[in-house]
Amino acid sequence: MRVVMIGTGYVGLVSGVCFAEFGHTVTCVDKDEGKIARLQAGVMPIYEPGLEALVERNVAQGRLFFATDPKAAVAEAEAVFIAVGTPSRRGDGYADLSYVYAAAEEVAELVKGFTVLVTKSTVPVGTGDEIEAIVRRKRPDADVAVVSNPEFLREGSAIEDFKRPDRVVVGLTDERARPVMAGLYRPLNLNETPILFTDRRTSELTKYAANAFLAMKITFINEMADLCEKVGADVQQVARGIGLDNRIGSKFLHAGPGYGGSCFPKDTLALTRTAVDAGAPLRLVETTTLVNEARKKAMAGKVAAALGGEVAGKTIGILGLTFKPNTDDMRDSPALDIVPALIGMGARIQAFDPEGHEARTLLCDVDFKDGPYAVVEGADALVILTEWDQFRALDLDRVKSLMRSPVVVDLRNVYRPDEMRQRGFTYASIGRA
Repeated sequence: MRVVMIGTGYVGLVSGVCFAEFGHTVTCVDKDEGKIARLQAGVMPIYEPGLEALVERNVAQGRLFFATDPKAAVAEAEAVFIAVGTPSRRGDGYADLSYVYAAAEEVAELVKGFTVLVTKSTVPVGTGDEIEAIVRRKRPDADVAVVSNPEFLREGSAIEDFKRPDRVVVGLTDERARPVMAGLYRPLNLNETPILFTDRRTSELTKYAANAFLAMKITFINEMADLCEKVGADVQQVARGIGLDNRIGSKFLHAGPGYGGSCFPKDTLALTRTAVDAGAPLRLVETTTLVNEARKKAMAGKVAAALGGEVAGKTIGILGLTFKPNTDDMRDSPALDIVPALIGMGARIQAFDPEGHEARTLLCDVDFKDGPYAVVEGADALVILTEWDQFRALDLDRVKSLMRSPVVVDLRNVYRPDEMRQRGFTYASIGRA
């Protein structure tokens, strides 16, 4: 099938490349000429394991193209996906749909023949109705079926998630779109992937509900971790004990400094705004967002406590700045709260992240190093903020020898408390005695 992906951000690029891998002919479109030029040259705008090789293969095999002008591709396409950003609107937290609506207007002018217009962007309930109205106003003669097909990709494992998803959700009101969407995802039939066809509004809400539930799950185990520290329990064992119940499950029960990233913070906020407007406020989700923001800000105090309450004049090494490993995404990363707070307390910060290059423009007064051992050299404390694999097997004897004082604050529970203390470290972690 012939597919157009409007937007080459995280979702658009990964989805477009994976559809090409499925055998479809895909054109990824973006107004950023520099980004498209780099993609045509094989330079990825994001870090995602396996993406570069996948792009190279599908371009070489003539299934994947990049363009700034969508005209020719949209005219021939059977399905056009809108995969542009929906950031939180400044000031009120609503999802900013201006890019979505602009894309819908542009596509409406270009379609020829029956076309399925698919919203891949995360959008509030009712957005598909507005997209349909835009198309009707712009091109009353256009034969377009508007569909919702939310993404459920995890940064760092997005390709695997797309190719072997737990489910695919498709929301439609025009039954002519069903065989088109089924055809796009036909390769998943081999894995017997459930494809849930539902109405458009239900599909839109399903995406928000999924992210909100996972955000609540993370926040729940983080609050349990705080309780564990007070009563002398181990949050990892608590998580295992409840996660073995298949009604609960073990995923997203890893205590840490709070969630960040491109989805959970903005989506939970947008969902609460939608719910209030609809007269059905979501108190659990509202509380989740407040607790998570407070948690990130409180983590600097945990570091200070490990240093006896005084960080002024101390050198603190930070390992990891991105919101999670295997991504270069800094959006709403806990580091953006913790590092400035420590600097505000008078600490000197030296940091390293394998892919968090954007941190150099987001964080001021930080001495960025080129590796983990350069970070620990001369440090009064080491803070593990992101659990990159290369931080899981540090030479602890070398770390101790390089530090001014052997204090480690492990906000991802990478190491075992008993081993760290046996090696002579003053060690603090999350939810463990």
